[in-house]
Amino acid sequence: MKRILHVVTNTAHYDDPSHPTGLWLSELTHAWDIFAAEGHAQHLASPQGGRAPLEPRALRWPLLDASARAWRDDPARMALLEETAAPDRIDPADYDAIYFTGGHGVMWDFPDSAGLQRITREIWERGGIVGAVCHGYCGLLNTRLSDGRLLVAGRRVTGFSWREEILAGVAKAMPFEAEAEMARRGALYRKALLPFVPHVVADGRLVTGQNPASAKATARHIARLLRE
Repeated sequence: MKRILHVVTNTAHYDDPSHPTGLWLSELTHAWDIFAAEGHAQHLASPQGGRAPLEPRALRWPLLDASARAWRDDPARMALLEETAAPDRIDPADYDAIYFTGGHGVMWDFPDSAGLQRITREIWERGGIVGAVCHGYCGLLNTRLSDGRLLVAGRRVTGFSWREEILAGVAKAMPFEAEAEMARRGALYRKALLPFVPHVVADGRLVTGQNPASAKATARHIARLLRE
């Protein structure tokens, strides 16, 4: 049995308070189901601890699939999203992998969380796996290793593309262009030829998925690495 730390957002809205956002639920549940089938222990953390709000768009058909619906309809699992751990309650030595989920909320609270950066750095430097899906890769933008190098510099990554932001109709509301910021940090950003299709990029122990449709494939790749 391995131990996996899922990271979710605390941000409930865009800069405009009337524009709600939060965790894209299926990006958590698809991975959770795959890791649970492998018998792994799983826990939830967030930048501030406490409640993780849900992205309303992800709770509508056809985006609310059976996996996400089962979680939403289970009071015990929903309670987990009310009681996520703050970074200062997490000992990175307890975990074999960290998995950053998405939803637009993460763009506001993942990039500059020193606590999440500490956890990620220590898991990575102990030989653990660092994973992210969709906007979750914003949590890797500013993580530096003990020698001062950025974790993503010179490494292949993917995540929600700017083209996908435009097609989703929310590009103008974004606080920054995540794809471009990754490139500025020296990451070797890659994306699928078509938007919104599953796409996973693995660079050793760094495993990233481009969009919500990539969550299952991302988790399966992490699960294979954990078996090895």
